[in-house]
Amino acid sequence: MAISFVRAALHAASATLAIFGAGASTAAVNLPALKIDKTQTTVSGLSSGGFMAVQLHVAYSATFAKGAGVVAGGPFYCAEGSVVNATGRCMASPTGIPTSTLVSTTNTWASQGLIDPVANLQNSRVYLFSGTLDSVVKTGVMDALRTYYGSFVPAANVVYKKDIAAEHAMVTDDYGNACATKGAPYISNCGFDLAGAMLQHLYGPLSARNNAALPAGNFIEFNQSEFISGHGMATTGWAYVPQACQAGGSTSCKVHVALHGCKQNVSDVQQQYVRNTGYNRWADTNNIVVLYPQTSLAATNSCWDWWGYDSANYSKKTGPQMAAIKAIVDRVSSGGSTPNPPAALPAPTGLSTSGATANSMGLAWSAVAGAASYNVYRNGNKSNALPVNATSYTETSLTASTTYSWTVRAADANGAEGAASAVASGTTLAAAGGGTGTCTTASNYAHTLAGRAYAYLGFAYAQGSNQGMGWWNVFTTSTLKQTGPGYYVLGTCP
Repeated sequence: MAISFVRAALHAASATLAIFGAGASTAAVNLPALKIDKTQTTVSGLSSGGFMAVQLHVAYSATFAKGAGVVAGGPFYCAEGSVVNATGRCMASPTGIPTSTLVSTTNTWASQGLIDPVANLQNSRVYLFSGTLDSVVKTGVMDALRTYYGSFVPAANVVYKKDIAAEHAMVTDDYGNACATKGAPYISNCGFDLAGAMLQHLYGPLSARNNAALPAGNFIEFNQSEFISGHGMATTGWAYVPQACQAGGSTSCKVHVALHGCKQNVSDVQQQYVRNTGYNRWADTNNIVVLYPQTSLAATNSCWDWWGYDSANYSKKTGPQMAAIKAIVDRVSSGGSTPNPPAALPAPTGLSTSGATANSMGLAWSAVAGAASYNVYRNGNKSNALPVNATSYTETSLTASTTYSWTVRAADANGAEGAASAVASGTTLAAAGGGTGTCTTASNYAHTLAGRAYAYLGFAYAQGSNQGMGWWNVFTTSTLKQTGPGYYVLGTCP
């Protein structure tokens, strides 16, 4: 939950919680190593857990390649290490979220190895949910997350549901507060099975959920201190392990990580998030192991670290909480798994550039045996929205008189990419109109007001040349050169 309102969270126990005690483990055990299909690992979370789910999905995209579900979260690295950003633009004032900058940071960190390659996200599935009454993480923040994911995940793989009048909570179809209520345990009965909807989108068709009482022995309190000590994480976590998935079984199972929000760990609301959010009933009939890592009361308002209260590296693979959750997943998945995927495809050879114009460049390369398609990367960022089925590609919307670098990767029938080709560089031609021109450097918003550019669907374009300038806002700065009456091009002046 948000740090601005959780101070009012309630801690009263209910009659239901008394029932929880009867089924609880008497002592924590070490997390078992189970037979897991490592290609079927997913993550989801609410609020601070939603932001953490995005962090895990993006930073450890090789592990969580199957996908993520996000409830009332926001874009990767939204806070940029600032609690002011976290409580401001990332919760209450989403118009200030610099989405294009966050996309750029993601690509840069991936190129530096600080997070996994973004290419892993191409085949992910994403489920997003925002309640229309959410007064804590506004729907505009989730809109920004949808835009962010649009740079990495195909639109067909994303479901975004935002038509239920729900406050800030995990939504169920039979448990919790009234849908419009904001308060502990931050689980609301809205007549909608959100956990089931997420899991069915992430995994595809599933067997019907188990609506009967779940076996008490399937709930495991495990020793979380094996994986981390301090850093705002509790000494124990929880897991739901279907009987078919328990140690010694022959069934290969899936793993889903479900992350609670602020003021929602076991110390705050007992086992309500672990037992009553709806995940376990689907997990029981579909061989899904659900992990419920836990923060401690030492964490700021019991939140997951999505703005840097514990570590400056909070959103990278080296973030202490991130690394601990990854280690938990690795442990439970270490008891045997499906065969390793086939060897990666080799790098394409012979990549070359040709046919330059002021705003385009032709690329060609040699075919790779076993490749079903190819992906083109310009300056480290993926260029093609759809798979390239030929061994040539024309890059458009480039800037005149600019040098670019490209690589190409082959992809198999499942979309898994091979190694990158050698780099090929090329320089676009000078813009029509020539001349030294007059340069103006300003925000894209200011360019538009001055008539040097125009806005369309949230993006700015140079007048005359129609060259793309990026997001139409005060945070994106461009240099435009006037080369004729009403004709501007992106570039720099001597």
